[in-house]
Amino acid sequence: MRVPSRSILLRRSVSSMAAGALAASLVVTHSFAAPLCTPDLAIMRAQLSEMRASQRIWSARIVVDASQCAAASGRVFIRFVRLKEIGPDLPFAEAFTWRPGVIDVSTIFAADEAVLDAAIGYVRPCACREIGSR
Repeated sequence: MRVPSRSILLRRSVSSMAAGALAASLVVTHSFAAPLCTPDLAIMRAQLSEMRASQRIWSARIVVDASQCAAASGRVFIRFVRLKEIGPDLPFAEAFTWRPGVIDVSTIFAADEAVLDAAIGYVRPCACREIGSR
Protein backbone atom coordinates (compact mmCIF):
# COMPACT_ATOMS: atom_id res chain seq x y z
CA MET A 1 0.00 0.00 0.00
CA ARG A 2 1.32 3.40 -1.00
CA VAL A 3 1.29 6.12 1.66
CA PRO A 4 0.35 9.63 0.37
CA SER A 5 3.14 12.16 0.53
CA ARG A 6 3.12 14.82 3.21
CA SER A 7 2.37 17.63 0.69
CA ILE A 8 -0.71 15.80 -0.63
CA LEU A 9 -2.00 15.32 2.90
CA LEU A 10 -1.37 19.00 3.68
CA ARG A 11 -3.22 20.13 0.51
CA ARG A 12 -6.19 17.88 1.35
CA SER A 13 -6.25 19.22 4.90
CA VAL A 14 -6.13 22.85 3.74
CA SER A 15 -8.81 22.18 1.11
CA SER A 16 -11.03 20.52 3.71
CA MET A 17 -10.59 23.42 6.15
CA ALA A 18 -11.32 26.00 3.43
CA ALA A 19 -14.46 24.15 2.33
CA GLY A 20 -15.60 23.85 5.95
CA ALA A 21 -15.01 27.54 6.61
CA LEU A 22 -16.91 28.51 3.46
CA ALA A 23 -19.86 26.29 4.40
CA ALA A 24 -19.90 27.67 7.96
CA SER A 25 -19.78 31.27 6.73
CA LEU A 26 -22.68 30.66 4.36
CA VAL A 27 -24.76 29.16 7.17
CA VAL A 28 -23.88 32.01 9.57
CA THR A 29 -24.48 34.70 6.94
CA HIS A 30 -27.79 33.21 5.93
CA SER A 31 -29.07 32.81 9.49
CA PHE A 32 -28.05 36.32 10.62
CA ALA A 33 -28.79 38.22 7.40
CA ALA A 34 -31.47 40.87 7.80
CA PRO A 35 -32.81 43.40 5.32
CA LEU A 36 -30.67 46.53 5.24
CA CYS A 37 -31.89 50.12 5.06
CA THR A 38 -30.07 53.43 4.78
CA PRO A 39 -31.05 56.58 6.67
CA ASP A 40 -31.63 59.73 4.62
CA LEU A 41 -29.19 62.55 5.42
CA ALA A 42 -29.09 66.09 4.05
CA ILE A 43 -26.73 68.98 4.79
CA MET A 44 -28.99 71.82 5.88
CA ARG A 45 -26.38 74.50 6.53
CA ALA A 46 -22.58 74.61 6.26
CA GLN A 47 -20.05 77.33 7.01
CA LEU A 48 -16.34 77.96 7.42
CA SER A 49 -15.42 80.01 10.49
CA GLU A 50 -13.18 83.04 10.65
CA MET A 51 -9.51 82.35 11.33
CA ARG A 52 -8.65 81.60 14.98
CA ALA A 53 -5.26 80.33 16.17
CA SER A 54 -4.13 79.64 12.58
CA GLN A 55 -7.09 77.40 11.82
CA ARG A 56 -10.65 77.54 10.52
CA ILE A 57 -13.51 75.26 11.51
CA TRP A 58 -15.93 73.92 8.92
CA SER A 59 -19.26 73.10 10.56
CA ALA A 60 -22.57 71.85 9.25
CA ARG A 61 -26.03 71.00 10.48
CA ILE A 62 -27.32 67.71 9.05
CA VAL A 63 -30.90 66.47 9.08
CA VAL A 64 -31.19 62.72 9.61
CA ASP A 65 -34.32 60.70 8.82
CA ALA A 66 -33.65 57.25 10.21
CA SER A 67 -37.28 56.20 10.57
CA GLN A 68 -36.68 53.03 8.54
CA CYS A 69 -33.68 51.98 10.71
CA ALA A 70 -33.78 49.79 13.80
CA ALA A 71 -30.47 51.31 14.97
CA ALA A 72 -30.29 54.50 17.02
CA SER A 73 -27.05 55.63 15.36
CA GLY A 74 -24.55 54.75 12.66
CA ARG A 75 -21.63 56.00 10.58
CA VAL A 76 -21.67 58.52 7.77
CA PHE A 77 -18.71 59.73 5.74
CA ILE A 78 -18.61 63.28 4.44
CA ARG A 79 -16.54 63.85 1.30
CA PHE A 80 -14.53 67.05 1.10
CA VAL A 81 -12.38 68.72 -1.51
CA ARG A 82 -9.85 70.86 0.33
CA LEU A 83 -8.39 73.91 -1.42
CA LYS A 84 -4.81 74.68 -0.49
CA GLU A 85 -3.14 78.04 -1.23
CA ILE A 86 0.16 76.41 -2.12
CA GLY A 87 -0.40 72.86 -3.33
CA PRO A 88 -2.92 70.65 -5.06
CA ASP A 89 -6.57 70.36 -4.03
CA LEU A 90 -7.07 67.33 -1.83
CA PRO A 91 -10.17 65.10 -1.81
CA PHE A 92 -10.72 63.24 1.47
CA ALA A 93 -13.51 61.84 3.62
CA GLU A 94 -14.12 62.09 7.32
CA ALA A 95 -16.32 59.81 9.44
CA PHE A 96 -19.08 61.07 11.72
CA THR A 97 -21.85 59.42 13.72
CA TRP A 98 -25.48 60.05 12.81
CA ARG A 99 -28.43 59.98 15.18
CA PRO A 100 -32.08 60.57 14.22
CA GLY A 101 -33.05 64.24 14.09
CA VAL A 102 -30.54 67.03 13.56
CA ILE A 103 -26.81 66.65 14.20
CA ASP A 104 -23.98 69.18 14.14
CA VAL A 105 -20.60 68.12 12.72
CA SER A 106 -17.31 69.96 12.30
CA THR A 107 -13.74 69.50 11.13
CA ILE A 108 -10.63 71.66 11.29
CA PHE A 109 -8.81 73.26 8.36
CA ALA A 110 -5.47 75.05 8.40
CA ALA A 111 -5.17 78.79 7.85
CA ASP A 112 -4.22 78.38 4.17
CA GLU A 113 -7.06 75.94 3.41
CA ALA A 114 -10.71 76.28 2.38
CA VAL A 115 -13.54 73.95 1.40
CA LEU A 116 -14.23 73.69 -2.32
CA ASP A 117 -16.89 71.00 -1.86
CA ALA A 118 -18.52 69.01 0.93
CA ALA A 119 -21.17 66.34 0.42
CA ILE A 120 -22.68 63.32 2.13
CA GLY A 121 -20.60 60.37 0.99
CA TYR A 122 -21.09 56.81 2.15
CA VAL A 123 -23.79 56.11 4.74
CA ARG A 124 -23.35 52.74 6.42
CA PRO A 125 -26.56 50.68 6.09
CA CYS A 126 -28.54 49.75 9.18
CA ALA A 127 -30.90 46.89 9.98
CA CYS A 128 -34.42 47.78 8.87
CA ARG A 129 -37.09 48.49 11.42
CA GLU A 130 -39.94 45.98 11.32
CA ILE A 131 -42.90 47.28 9.34
CA GLY A 132 -45.32 47.01 12.25
CA SER A 133 -43.06 48.96 14.66
CA ARG A 134 -43.04 52.34 12.85
